[in-house]
Formats: sequence, structure tokens, C-alpha cells
Amino acid sequence: MATTVLVTYATKYGSTREVAEAIAATLSAYGLQTEMRSAREVRSLDGYSAVVLGAALYIGRWHKDARRFLKRHRAALSRLPVAIFALGPLSTAEKGWQDARAQLDQTLATASWLTPVAVELFGGAINPAKLRFPFNHMPAGDARDWTAIRAWASELSAAFHPLPARNEVGAVG
Repeated sequence: MATTVLVTYATKYGSTREVAEAIAATLSAYGLQTEMRSAREVRSLDGYSAVVLGAALYIGRWHKDARRFLKRHRAALSRLPVAIFALGPLSTAEKGWQDARAQLDQTLATASWLTPVAVELFGGAINPAKLRFPFNHMPAGDARDWTAIRAWASELSAAFHPLPARNEVGAVG
């Protein structure tokens, strides 16, 4: 039976989608079948054996489409392995990372029924050309660490691979 992992994301300007693409590609390279979809588009989790959900933190809140995804699919997500990622700080300042992690943890605490197999925070990205005033005057930045993103996804592959079939006496076979 094939293991199909849904890699789903919520994004305003596309940087989270790009991270989701890298995660899906890495999981595929490790032999997992993946499907990538916007969290807003997902109507059912039937047919998926695991889920990766990602979204950016915007002014202290996780993207609303990700929060809605958790609510809408609560029953299915409580039975599946789920990994969560967020995009956060644009700098390497420790305080920014601590604050972003606290914001993500606070959001996930509202879904106390969820027990993710992994939760990760990555640096975020900003492209002022895609933003409206006054944010379009912010400096551009990209703190996404692609090596760390791919390493995290490779670790997930082990959590998502199906276990070997066992015969009646419990031996692998």
C-alpha cells in the first residue's frame, strides 16, 4: 500500500508554498508519494497516510487558513501522523526566534487534541514588491535556510514511511 503524504500550506505571498515544495520534493526523493495543496483547497484527508501543514506567522498569528485547516480536519488529523512548520523571523536575532516559537506554541496549544510528530520553525521571507503600503517600504529579506528545511523533511520521511508488514508470529516478513 502506497504511503501518500499531503503537504499543505497557507500563504499570502508564496514563500510558504516554496518551502512546502521543497519539503514535498525531499519526501518524494525518499520514496514517499506526495501531494501538495493549499490548505484552503483541501476538503478531505481520505487517502492520505500523513500530513505536513505549514504557514507563516504574521504579526504574532499563524495564517488563518492553517488555523481553519486544523479545525476543519480535526477528526482526521487526530488519527494521522502530522508535522507542523511555520515561517517566522527575518533575522538571526535570538529574541525574534524565541517570540516566534512562543507564538507558534500558543497557536498549537489551542489544538490540544493534536500531537504532531514534529514541529519546526524556519526563517521567513519578505518581498516588498508584493506588499501594499506601508509594508512595501520594508527591506527585502529571506531567512529561509534551505539546508535545514530539507534536513527536517528527510527526518520526517522516517516518521512517515510505512512499517514493514508483520506475519502472525510478529516476525517481519
